[in-house]
Amino acid sequence: MKQTNVHTVDLTEIDGNGDFSCPKCRAIISPDDTTEKNYSILDSKASPNGLEEVVIVCNLCGSYIHLTGFSLLKEVA
Repeated sequence: MKQTNVHTVDLTEIDGNGDFSCPKCRAIISPDDTTEKNYSILDSKASPNGLEEVVIVCNLCGSYIHLTGFSLLKEVA
C-alpha cells in the first residue's frame, strides 16, 4: 500500500508573492497557477472569521499539503 505524504505550510512564513515549493518534490506551487498542472485544491475550511485552511495535492508527487495562516493574512490586507 502506498503511503501518502502529508505536510503543513504556514503561509505567514512564506516570503514573496505566495509561491512555495512542495515539501517533498520541490515543485513550485503558485497561487497564480490556474492550470492545475502542479497542484489541485481538494478542500477548504472556513469559519465566520474567514478562511482557516486549504488542502491541496501536489500533482507531481501526490503529497497532501495543508495551507494555514490565512487569518493573519486577512489582518494584513
